[in-house]
Amino acid sequence: MIEKLEDVARRFTELSGLMADADVARSPDIYRKYAKEHAELEPIVACFKQYQKVEQELAEAKDLLEAGGDDEMHELARLEVDSLRKQQEELHQELLALLVPKDPNDEKNVILEIRAGTGGDEAALFGGDLFTMYGRYAERRRWKVEILSSSGASVGGFKEVIAQIIGKGAYSAFKYESGVHRVQRVPATETQGRIHTSTVTVAVLPEAEEVEIDIQDKDLRIDVFRSSGPGGQSVNTTDSAVRVTHLPTNMVVVCQDEKSQLKNKNKALMVLRSRLLEMKREEQDAERSQNRRSQIGSGERAEKIRTYNFPQSRVTDHRIGLTLYQLESVLAGNLDPIVQPLNAHYRAEALKGAGEANK
Repeated sequence: MIEKLEDVARRFTELSGLMADADVARSPDIYRKYAKEHAELEPIVACFKQYQKVEQELAEAKDLLEAGGDDEMHELARLEVDSLRKQQEELHQELLALLVPKDPNDEKNVILEIRAGTGGDEAALFGGDLFTMYGRYAERRRWKVEILSSSGASVGGFKEVIAQIIGKGAYSAFKYESGVHRVQRVPATETQGRIHTSTVTVAVLPEAEEVEIDIQDKDLRIDVFRSSGPGGQSVNTTDSAVRVTHLPTNMVVVCQDEKSQLKNKNKALMVLRSRLLEMKREEQDAERSQNRRSQIGSGERAEKIRTYNFPQSRVTDHRIGLTLYQLESVLAGNLDPIVQPLNAHYRAEALKGAGEANK
């Protein structure tokens, strides 16, 4: 780890010199690039300098302890050594945390996809509940939610809904929501009072920028058709709905919520770019097993990441063994009691990996 930190410190010094160069100062794009990297390295270098200072003070305190002296001086030296060792360990952990690579997508907007899994109408109804939950959570964070495409069910809720969540840090908050969500409750149509189990799949993708994914016109087939709502009721009298097929991957995106064909096309391309970016990231990282299909699973009950049990007012996240008896609060959008422990868990896992790598 020390060798890596010394490399970071050298690069920080190098960047300071480059930013002071007159030629670099006359090139805003290059200067911004260097300034961004410099700002990212600064907290690491500051912490490393503090670590080195404590390390030096600890060596001096150990020398005093070994030198002996009267009882009072010996006790003071021992206390100083204990205090500095504690500081050194705290700084070591902080440096490990700073060296964990940040997810470059954390600050991005989100493409949220919710689909009814097993359970028929009840799954569609719960899909609507989840969409409302995420919308309220986004509202608490002052993020904007915009539906890109939706397919409603005759009983209410959604067979499928795709939305964009716009706000700095949205992906960092939503990225662990991907997977199968299971609901256990008595449906309104159940006359015997029996509890039914249904599932809804959730996929969370970071919104891709155009510069990240270059889509060639020749690789697209674009079909237009007339939008329709539940039961075939006509929504528009013009062919405003758009179906975009990416021919190399056979990926299909449909958007029909806007009255404008152009707006639907742009939204469909946004979703397509995000899905292709996710696919690209997976291909680049052979160790990462979660591709889009495994991320949401097949919707089977056994693949659940979280259970919402209405009779017990219980929410359980199975990945970290977290159980809360706050179902109503969670569905009202109070997701922080789940999101924060999830982030802490995966951060701890990353720290553990960084610790092993830096031994």
